[in-house]
Amino acid sequence: MDLNTRMISAPYSIPHKEKAALYEEFLTRLTRFHQQNCPEYRRLLKALGHPEEGVFSPETTPMLPVSIFKDLDLKSVSDEAVFKTLTSSGTTGQRVSKIYLDAETSANQQRVLYRIVSDFVGEKRLPFLVLDSKKVLRDRAMFSARGAGILGFSIFASQTFYALDENMVLDLDGVRRFLDTHGGGPVLLFGFTYMVWKHLVQALEARGERLDIPEGILIHGGGWKRLAGDAVSPAEFKDRVRKATGVRRVYDYYGMAEQTGCIYMECPCGHLHASIWSDVIFRRPSDFGICEPGESGLIQVLSLLPRSYPGHSLLTEDMGVLLGEDDCPCGRLGKYFTVTGRAPRAEVRGCSDTYEG
Repeated sequence: MDLNTRMISAPYSIPHKEKAALYEEFLTRLTRFHQQNCPEYRRLLKALGHPEEGVFSPETTPMLPVSIFKDLDLKSVSDEAVFKTLTSSGTTGQRVSKIYLDAETSANQQRVLYRIVSDFVGEKRLPFLVLDSKKVLRDRAMFSARGAGILGFSIFASQTFYALDENMVLDLDGVRRFLDTHGGGPVLLFGFTYMVWKHLVQALEARGERLDIPEGILIHGGGWKRLAGDAVSPAEFKDRVRKATGVRRVYDYYGMAEQTGCIYMECPCGHLHASIWSDVIFRRPSDFGICEPGESGLIQVLSLLPRSYPGHSLLTEDMGVLLGEDDCPCGRLGKYFTVTGRAPRAEVRGCSDTYEG
């Protein structure tokens, strides 16, 4: 996959129709590669009646249900080539997906994540406040979506501090010492949505304390399902973050372990954006037909990155709405959308892994 030449532009610089034309070549190549190298994928496509020849567009590329990675070991490289194994999130007792990464796929994921996020926060390394515990990183060879997220965003770090101790308790004194040393300018904060809410916002509120990070930039993702019971809206989340920390620049993102790297960042207008490395399609649950803009449907995500496993076209368990193409007021080109919730009867899971405290 040649990410250095034809797709080297800024993440949101190509109009969607121009990008879609390029995708036929890349998606066809990826589909054929996985058919040839992953026996399980080849059997699945044969059972679904997909041809072994022809060209695949984003709309016609075979899509796998994202849950299938919980049931099958899907890999398109040899066992010796597996660089690390990533596990998806899930509450205690649930099955988790296993995503097998070779060195090339892992490196491309990291490079693309950097390109996407730097469009929002800049390329300068920043003091990095991780709203999690360091214990989540103990097994680097086989680690969770939470650990992968922390390691992925650490490429933006100049200095790193973990805000939670081994018992998942906010180390307020340690955070303040870190900010006293590094808080004179921009600070990057990262955490999963539910953990930011519970272990930062609510923890500060319960103590009657407040942090002062006026130039802070918070990136958070996953875990909205865990907040549904608290009836916390995105607007309230941002407002309470601001009141508790002084942070005004808050960016949500949509992503999943099964397509690590190709995250969909939220712009200042509140819209999620597909980059040049990804695409998103919305399908009617009744017949999987493609939805019209403004019509709610199941989210299909496509990515150019997965080479070591057939994860380039996945049907998620989330519902969303396409809001438009190439005309977001933020100026970024490509599709932009919103996620509206889970599909009926979909298994509830979030990027908070097995943590339930």
